Amino acid sequence: MIKHIVLYTLKEGVNKTEAVEVIKKSLEPLVGIIPGLTHLEIRQAYQGGMDYALYSEFESRQALADYAQHPAHLEAKTHFWSFLDKRFCADYEY
Repeated sequence: MIKHIVLYTLKEGVNKTEAVEVIKKSLEPLVGIIPGLTHLEIRQAYQGGMDYALYSEFESRQALADYAQHPAHLEAKTHFWSFLDKRFCADYEY
């Protein structure tokens, strides 16, 4: 199993609360659609200098790699990719 954690900052001028809701509504429904994606949640951050966190779990490294290129994921990103400024990611096995 793989845990995939990503921390993001949003571009200046983006309404953070509204943006996080758009991101949440775009990505969380992918569980059950993309094979190997078993859990995904988006939450607005309240400290640490980041605006929101994505936490997800995958059945394998291959499932995570497949998720990155899955058409449903690529389509979901079109709804919010323009909001994003910085991204920091960590993946690990458990």
